[in-house]
Amino acid sequence: MSTGITIALSKGRILQEAIPLFAGAGIHLAEDPEESRKLIIPSTDPTVRFLVIRASDVPTYVTWGAADVGIAGKDVLLEQEGLDLYEPLDLRIGICHMAVAEPAAMAADDAPQSWERVRIATKYPHITRHYFHSRGVQTEIIKLYGSMELAPLVGLADRIVDLVSSGRTLKENGLVEVEEIMPISSRLVVNRAAMKLKRRAIETLIRQLEAQVTP
Repeated sequence: MSTGITIALSKGRILQEAIPLFAGAGIHLAEDPEESRKLIIPSTDPTVRFLVIRASDVPTYVTWGAADVGIAGKDVLLEQEGLDLYEPLDLRIGICHMAVAEPAAMAADDAPQSWERVRIATKYPHITRHYFHSRGVQTEIIKLYGSMELAPLVGLADRIVDLVSSGRTLKENGLVEVEEIMPISSRLVVNRAAMKLKRRAIETLIRQLEAQVTP
């Protein structure tokens, strides 16, 4: 859209929590993205449309200008290097935290401050490496794309680094959180060129969304 705004979103929790924010800003999706197979969904505002894509692809679409604006978790933004984006607003949705977890039996006699070398399974190798390097701990990192909790149970890794919300999944698989790495929430990101070319429209959108954000 040469004059309108294209917004990149991912299905799932972020989308469900973002819809009320946009609704409060007067922007309603014309179709339910959880039911539709369409990847480009118009809105009730003819100047705004949505792209429904993978969460990890949102920063790429915005960086390269295929979308003007996007919503991405801070975990996704930190894990991807070389992003050239504005990050004007913490939307306070998708709230959770990133943590180190290990089997409960190991945690009973473990002391994280004494770690010297660890083997970690995670979908966040960049964040994990940086975190442990800052602590002077050597890491062997095994990248996985899902079912992180399985890795310590079958001997693939000693510990995992993953997002934790309620902690229920960890508990059901006999794992416990032993160290929090950082809090995570979803952020509004903006393409730099779009911010110059569509400044008025994007700044209006930012103000409208900011008014909906829970302190």
